[in-house]
Formats: sequence, structure tokens, C-alpha cells
Amino acid sequence: MVENIRLSFQGIWAHKMRSFLTMLGIIIGIASIIAIVSTIKGTSEQIKDNLVGSGSNTVEVKIYNGNWEYISGNYEQLQATVPKVDDSIKKEILELEEVSMVSAYRTGSMYDGISYQGNNLDGATIEGIDDDYFVLNNYVSVKGRQITQDDRDAFRQVVILDSNAEKMLFNGENSIGKTIEIKGDPYVVIGVVEKSEDFTPVIENINDWYSYYGNGAAGKLFVPDNLWPMIYGFDEPYNVVVKAANTEAMTDAGKKTADILNKYIVADSTSSNMNASAEGEEVSPSESTVKYKSDDLLEKAKALQEVSNSTSKQLIWIASISLIVGGIGVMNIMLVSVTERTKEIGLKKALGARKKIILGQFLTEAAVLTSLGGVIGVAVGVGLAYMISSIAEVPVKISGVAIIVSVVFSMVIGIVFGFIPSVKAANLNPIDALRYE
Repeated sequence: MVENIRLSFQGIWAHKMRSFLTMLGIIIGIASIIAIVSTIKGTSEQIKDNLVGSGSNTVEVKIYNGNWEYISGNYEQLQATVPKVDDSIKKEILELEEVSMVSAYRTGSMYDGISYQGNNLDGATIEGIDDDYFVLNNYVSVKGRQITQDDRDAFRQVVILDSNAEKMLFNGENSIGKTIEIKGDPYVVIGVVEKSEDFTPVIENINDWYSYYGNGAAGKLFVPDNLWPMIYGFDEPYNVVVKAANTEAMTDAGKKTADILNKYIVADSTSSNMNASAEGEEVSPSESTVKYKSDDLLEKAKALQEVSNSTSKQLIWIASISLIVGGIGVMNIMLVSVTERTKEIGLKKALGARKKIILGQFLTEAAVLTSLGGVIGVAVGVGLAYMISSIAEVPVKISGVAIIVSVVFSMVIGIVFGFIPSVKAANLNPIDALRYE
């Protein structure tokens, strides 16, 4: 085998231009496949980062009334009793192997009613939060402090602003210790927070911007969740956000969390489940239009990735045509080689070389020729992928599996297309071969 490989390289080097032109189809085919796979894989990863949140692995589980997300302030429209997400329910959610952290919060938009010394903050988002909300949602304290258990127990009217809200309400003035009004009630500002620098979602268009920042563009205010009824007049339902153990567990984490929450929803006495409600029985989620649903960003990412992968498969099939053309070129050049070396083959057979020795020699030469083309094709493909990335500004992720498969496949092409010439060489009659001119 080693001797056959050495002879193969000697033959390739002796006919450098011919060998290169023979390998050209293989090089182009492999390079095209590597470039396509690397670009598509990079794009798929970017899709996931854009939607999932660059590794934050959080899933929103929100309350819906029918097909519509529940809007704060319309509690009387819910035809069901939605219980408070207390510590016992959180503990049940945390027992899921897919979940590493959970937070319950209330949220609503306030288009007026927030002011400081005549300066109004319109269109802000206000959220009633628990102790884990900031950590789970990648907020860090800029100044001041966070909400404590003493604040909750004493029902202190305290509020934390995000940096946008502070800027718009205080115009550069330090907000800590100042009192703002929320629907006419005084709230003392105890802290300011902003998104952690570790969380850097990729924003490519206006839809991405709205997904991450649009709802809080006018600023966000955070109050203890037990103060919510003082602001909105109702002890409204909670939304839940969970942190999945890893990115791939996000779908299951969201769905299983929603299942746990839905089993505690009890239909209102005005619904068809009046008797069950009267007896305090739990109602199956399928029997109520009020449900918790997870915002499955991972599924959205997978759907977009499937479209991307479908396109890549079509492109790979097109690129594979050049591999077939390259394989035909290998067959052609090997037939020429057999013809050129007829006397050599005859001499070897006259000296006792058996058919399998001749067959192995020519198969090895074909495999070495295409494998070398495959290696060069991989190098060209990687360079081409980075060139495309630089010019078109698209991400690239080199696939090690694609590289290995490409080289092995190029070797297989050499064996397959080199088989007929090799058999022809092995079957030559030694006497006829020695007399060949």
C-alpha cells in the first residue's frame, strides 16, 4: 500500500498540469460545498442568537385569553380564576430538570399617570417583580439598591427605574431618594438598573429592535409585586419567565412550565365549568380559554433554520454536479494512464504480478489523486467562506464534520470512477501488453 501511494505521487508529479486539471472538478465541487455549508451553518447560529438571546436561555410564559395575550387592566374579562404564582408553584416549576431558575412578575403599559415635578413619562412599562427577576432577565444595578423583603413586608411604596426612565423623568438629575407619582400615589426611587453588557442581542432590523427593546423604549419601572393592586386595582395574573438548563431545553422548559401553571386555572362560575368551579376543582387547560402559553423562540429559530437548511441542501446538490464531472475526468485520465503504461503493466504481469496487485495500484492512484483534490478543495472552500463573509457581511462557522466527509467522499469518488480503468489494467494479457505499440 505504501509503495502504491509513493508511485501515485510520482505519477502525479510527473504530469503536474494534467493531474491539476483532472483534480479541478473535485477542487471546485468540494470548495463549493465547504463554502455553502460554512455560510449556512453560520447563518443558522446567528438566527438562533438573534431570537434566543445570545445564550440567555430564557423563556417567557404568559397568560392568554383565547388567542390574545392578556392586557393588564382587563382582569374582569377573564372567565377564569388565575391563582397567584406563589413559592409552592415556583418550587414545582424548579423541580423540572429543564429549568434552572424561575421568576414571576406582572406587567402593564402606562400611557399617563407617571410624573416627577410636572415632567410626565408617557408610554412606560411598569412591572411588579419578585426577588429573582433582575438576575434572570440580565439586569444589573447602576446605582442605589434593590427591593428587599423588608420593603415587601412593610408594603413600602418604592420603585426602581431603568436608565431610560431615569433619563426621561429626571433629565440627568440623580433620581435616588426622589419621589415620583404613579397614578397620584408617591413612590420613592431606590435604584436604577440597566441590561447587563454580557447580554448583547444582535439587532439587524426594526423587528429585532422591537423584540428586545420596543416595549420598554419609553422606560421601565419596577415595583414590588405585592403593590400591584394599589396601582391597577386588581390582584392580576402573573407572567412567568424561566431560565432553561441549556438552549436545547428551552422548548420543553416553556411547555412544561405552562402545563404546571395551567392545571391551577379554575373556570369562572359563568363558564360551562360552573359546577367544577363551585366545588373548587381544577379544570383541564383544554376546557378553559384562559391559558398560559410559552413564547417558544427556539421553535421560531428552528423554523427559520429549516428554511435556511433546505436552501443549502439544494445548493449542495448543484455543487455535487461538479464532483460527478470531476469523477468522470478522473476516469478519463486513468484510462489514458492505463493506455500509456500498457507495456509496464505487461512487464509486471510477466514477472508474476497478480491481478489484485495491478488493480490495487491503479485504484490507489485514483484515490490519491481525488483525495489530494479534496484536501486542496477544503482549503479553497474555507478561504472562500471567509471571503464571502467579509464581502457580504454574513457569519461563517466552519464545520469539521463537513471537512472530514468531503475528503472521504473525494477518496470514494476516486475509487468508484477509477474502478473501470483499474479492472481494464488488471485484465490485460501480458503478451499483448508487452507487444503493444
